[in-house]
Amino acid sequence: QVQLVESGGGLVQPGGSLRLSCAASGSIFNINAMAWYRQFAGKQRELVAAFISGGRTNYADSVKGRFTISRDSGKNTVYLQMNSLKPEDTAVYYCNAGRSYGSDYVALSYWGQGTQVTVSS
Repeated sequence: QVQLVESGGGLVQPGGSLRLSCAASGSIFNINAMAWYRQFAGKQRELVAAFISGGRTNYADSVKGRFTISRDSGKNTVYLQMNSLKPEDTAVYYCNAGRSYGSDYVALSYWGQGTQVTVSS
């Protein structure tokens, strides 16, 4: 089992920034990639950004140029730096542990508890 603990959500004004953190522990040898998803009210979770093997990253088109995913391998922690936030970024953000195959990210059933991000004036 892999345990994921998230932190860093909250309320921010449009144009502001937040940084989310996700610390992994447990059987982390099962995973070689991590990602952030978000879920809008009444919608399915969608991939926001993935940090895959070889240091490569994938981003949803809606966040390219504004969000940055990074990893501290020594701390088994992945971050999501979110800049120029918009009201439409308001969602619950989830950390996921998975595997990468080439440039593709495949989510495993390891999820964080979710953290609310609200962008509003």
